[in-house]
Amino acid sequence: MKKILAMMLTGAMVFSLCACGSTTAGTGAATDEAVTEAASEAGAEESAAEPAAASNESGLTGTLKLGFIGPLTGAAALYGTSASNGAAIAVEEINAIASDFQIELDAQDDEHDAEKSVNAYNNLKDWGAQAIVGCVTTTPCVAVASEANADRMFMLTPSASATSVTEGKDNIFQLCFSDPNQGSASAQYIYDNKLAEKIAVIYNNSDAYSTGIYQTFQSAADSLGMEIVSVTTFTDDTANDFSVQLSEAQKAGAELIFLPIYYTPASLIMQQAASMNYEVALFGVDGMDGILSLEGFDTSLAEGVMLLTPFSADATDEATVSFVEKYQAENGEVPSQFAADGYDCPYAIYKALCYYAEKNGGLNVDGMSYSDLCEILISVFSDSSFSVDGITGQAMTWTANGEVNKAPKAVVIKDGAYAGL
Repeated sequence: MKKILAMMLTGAMVFSLCACGSTTAGTGAATDEAVTEAASEAGAEESAAEPAAASNESGLTGTLKLGFIGPLTGAAALYGTSASNGAAIAVEEINAIASDFQIELDAQDDEHDAEKSVNAYNNLKDWGAQAIVGCVTTTPCVAVASEANADRMFMLTPSASATSVTEGKDNIFQLCFSDPNQGSASAQYIYDNKLAEKIAVIYNNSDAYSTGIYQTFQSAADSLGMEIVSVTTFTDDTANDFSVQLSEAQKAGAELIFLPIYYTPASLIMQQAASMNYEVALFGVDGMDGILSLEGFDTSLAEGVMLLTPFSADATDEATVSFVEKYQAENGEVPSQFAADGYDCPYAIYKALCYYAEKNGGLNVDGMSYSDLCEILISVFSDSSFSVDGITGQAMTWTANGEVNKAPKAVVIKDGAYAGL
């Protein structure tokens, strides 16, 4: 395809890799100057990258038992392994810079299956988990979120974006954009950039993630006066042949197809459209990320794909460059948005605990029940003065309903890799 477009939602800046300590009010991130000044006053020669004294100043101590849930095997494994690998790097870094605080990470495989995800959650409770990063995909996360809400276990999901994940649950927060934001922003982007006059949609009506994004996309498109000429669906059981959907879109004269779906069916749609000689723009959401790492996929089909993503691996800021280098060295591939989401989650929890410790004269998490820790994390994440700089967003804040606030940034797939625009 000559003209394939896709879309996801974003805002990519960087996490301060400093330990907690002297922080700017509401940021949860120590500045280089503050760390250097603290080291100087102590007569130390430490650099801002090694602020051992800062953790003592915050008063955060003990060992946090942090669980992770995501698909490490199965069809959605690219998402889960990426997020898990990213989280592991963050934990390694935090443990290296925090003097009196450590994190133990236990990653559990849910195979993108709701029942197995609940089993993984129960395994983590038995292990003694005090907070959860996860789940990675929406349907399992909805199931686990209900359990965690009843138990009062804090969860921060890197990528489960449906509103049903957090709705009515004050202890479940998202690091990713919510589905309504993705759907409405996709419509707005297509409209503002005049990408097409006639638009088709193909979505998975058996999946809460896909359906939720489609619904908000359709609503926004109607408000903007966009012409939707074809809307077709599929289910998990029929996600192997898209000839009918593509033929209908082609017959209706669609110049662009909006795909609020995951990368596996998207790759088949690209292949089958090419075999039909149907040159049409394809525009997706965050579930499209990972397609360049899909085994056996011809990445030339994705050349020119435009994404609004929370992460750009070619960004030149120090923290992103460092993360990309570490991720490539450890995993042999360029990190995706999901790896970056996974990386930001432990840092967000760590900074929240630092923030609380600084304001309350210290915090020792050793032996603390997950329910007590949950109330602490809820209070911080719901505090409008608390924000975090991460590699998926700068000055990220959270609403009381668990949604993250951060700004979008565009990238394009060029020569088989993501490049900033």
